[in-house]
Amino acid sequence: MATPSELTEPETSAIIEMALSDHVAFAEIEAQFGLAEKQVKVLMRDNLKPSSYRTWRKRVREFSDRREHYK
Repeated sequence: MATPSELTEPETSAIIEMALSDHVAFAEIEAQFGLAEKQVKVLMRDNLKPSSYRTWRKRVREFSDRREHYK
């Protein structure tokens, strides 16, 4: 499993872009880059402004709650 510090700049950018997308699940990021959900959260916290990170986490939580509801 890769660690965020082992990633290249293009890989980091790709992961951030995927994580910001509402259509990409953490499982897809893990399959492609080998980063678990907690590692993606750390990467996002380290690379986003604090307010952007909080907004992203809120959106991810709300989206996952809605997804569970519709299953």
